[in-house]
Order: sequence, then structure tokens, then C-alpha cells
Amino acid sequence: MRLPSYRKHSSGAARVTISGKDYLLGEYGSPESKRKFNKLLAEYISGGRSSSFGVAPTELTILELLASYKKYLKKYHGSGESSELHRFEPVLKGLKNVYGPEPAIGFGPKEYKALRAHLSLPQVRVLLDKTKVTRTRSRTYVNSLMKRVRRLFRWAASEGLLPSSVFESLRTVDCLKVGRTELPELESVKPIDAATVEATIVHLPEVVADMVRFQLLTGARPGEICTIRPVMVIRTDDVWEIHFSRHKTAWRGKSRIVYVGPQAQMILKPYLLRGEDSCCFSPIEADKQRREAKHAARTTALRCGNRPGSNVVRKPRKAPGECSDTGSYAGAIGYACQRAGIKTWGPTRLRHSLATSVRKSDGLEAAAVILGHSEVGVTQIYAEADRAKAIEVVRRIG
Repeated sequence: MRLPSYRKHSSGAARVTISGKDYLLGEYGSPESKRKFNKLLAEYISGGRSSSFGVAPTELTILELLASYKKYLKKYHGSGESSELHRFEPVLKGLKNVYGPEPAIGFGPKEYKALRAHLSLPQVRVLLDKTKVTRTRSRTYVNSLMKRVRRLFRWAASEGLLPSSVFESLRTVDCLKVGRTELPELESVKPIDAATVEATIVHLPEVVADMVRFQLLTGARPGEICTIRPVMVIRTDDVWEIHFSRHKTAWRGKSRIVYVGPQAQMILKPYLLRGEDSCCFSPIEADKQRREAKHAARTTALRCGNRPGSNVVRKPRKAPGECSDTGSYAGAIGYACQRAGIKTWGPTRLRHSLATSVRKSDGLEAAAVILGHSEVGVTQIYAEADRAKAIEVVRRIG
């Protein structure tokens, strides 16, 4: 993007135009005018070239603040399905609908609580089979959304867009407590049983089915499964290693390695026969398998009805991409669950299943290593306690 330039105004003074606003800097060519120019340019760049640059705090609206913050999130976190920008969307929509044109400096505890009430309202969602269901956000999810609201105003204060007192006032509001709200509690993620997994796999394209099998054997995160490439796989020993440069805790300077045993290697091996930088589990390949399976199950003669390729949408709203993402991965599993007539489950439960299995056989520390946790306490969230072992101990001690 082109930077604002040092120019001469018709009056003979130096000027610079930033975000559509002219700043007069004094006598053209003077050291003082160039110092002011360098100061404004540095502040503009350090502020992420925000469209709100130079707007007085009393004039900044919620909409202008959101536009600047979205630009920051996209640059800093990216715009993927699992990015912070994507997670911020409910807050963005709520603030626009309730307080969009109002001054951001007037957003205080009263407005904060009103926004929280708005985000707590039941949401209507359309399922894959076009049926509409009404769901209410959980208490913990609403709290996480409001945490993002506070983060928005903390960022505005750090950029000098708003006084820090606005953010400090929001911190005085307590989060929603257990038993003090009508919002439902979020169900804890439990391991998934083998029978449910097998019943689901039957209705999945082979590529997605292999993703499920591979995740169940390695305990990788769903996002990691989606981004595996041949170049990331180290095959020098009997146990392979997959090294991830981008992962959940990369920003903390931590490394992430997924270990691949013999059974998982047999699943992954066919997907390594492609370009080094190509995604192993391709949605394009999965979509092709889905269409072939649908064609194989066809009962209408080819001379009747549509033929393969005759009703392809020329410009689909969303075509299969080169790499899967967590949304499409979970969506494929959800669709398979509907076809199997079982309760929908998410791929994160596969990670919990392996954690529980490893903890029972090899202990909590082994489960922490497999899951990539630096703190054993975190692993306890994923690994279910061994109930049988607890009963055995109690029987022994009486």
C-alpha cells in the first residue's frame, strides 16, 4: 500500500493527507515540517494504517472502531475459519445492530450489559437438511464473547483511539456466574465410543473417513489434521513425526510434533504421493468421492433424468478448496451423523478418546506428551479419569 507523501500546499505550506484529511505542517522544506511529517507517518503506520487515524475520541463511532479493529485482526491473526477474526463475528454483528452509529466513547457498563443481553437471545440456525432450530448460547460462550468486547476496547485504548477509562469501566462488570443466569451450561466434551465412530465413518467419503481414523490414532487437533502436508512428515525412523510450524500455541514459542505409529502410517502413506506442499487430505478429492458414491447408488437409468456433469453449477457459492478447514471437517461428520441417525458429534472428541486411552495404559504424563501439552494439568481436561482404577483402589483400602 502506498504511503502518504510530503507535499506542498497551495498556500506554500507543507502538507500530508492521511485517511482523507489534510495536515498542514508549516513552512515547506523546513526541518520542523519534516519532523511533523515523520511523526504523523510513524503514528499512522504503528496504528496499522487505521481509517480512524486522526479522528477525535469524542467523534469516533462504534462502526468506525469496528472497521479499524477488523483490519487489525485480519492483519495480525489472518482470516481463516479458526482465526480470531472469525470468532469475533458474533460480537461485530451485535455491536453493529445495537450501537453501530453511536459514539464509542459513550460505551460503558450499561451498554455492555445490554449487548450481553442481546447476545444471549436465542439464535435460529438452519441445519444441513434445511430444517430450522432455535438454540441458545451457553453461559461460557457468552462470557467469551464479552471478553472479546473488552479486548476490543483495550486495543482502542492502546492505539490512542479512546481514553483508557472506557476500557477500565467495562472491567467493573462481573462475568456471568454459574447458577446466576438462565443461560444453559456448556456440556463438557466427552470421549467418543468406537461404535459411534464406525457408524459415522460408513457415511463419510473415504478421505474424511481416513481423517477420522488418523486423528483417533494420533490425537492431533482437528486444525492440524486439515493442514498436514508431505513436506511436514519426517519418515527417518519407525515412528514418523509431523512438525507443525503453525499451531495453537506457536505464538508462545512452543513446538508441536505429532507422532505417527504403524497403523496411522498405513492410513497416511497413500496421501503422501503428491506435491510436497499440497494438503494430504484434499476436499476436492473428498467431493469427487462423494459424487462417485452418489452416482454408484443411482437407480435411475442414464437415459433418464440428469447425467453426470449436466447439472453442475457454473459458479458455485463455495467450491471445495485445496485444504480442509475445521468447519468443513466438522460439517462432514455432522452430515454423516444425520444420515446414520445418530447424535451429532465433533472431531475434538476423537482427541479426548485417545487421551483417555493413553492415560489409562501409560499415565497422565504420556497423555500430555501425545497431546502436545506443556502442563499436565491441561491434559486432565481431555483425559477422563479412570473410573475402574478408582473403584479398584477404594475396594482395596476398604
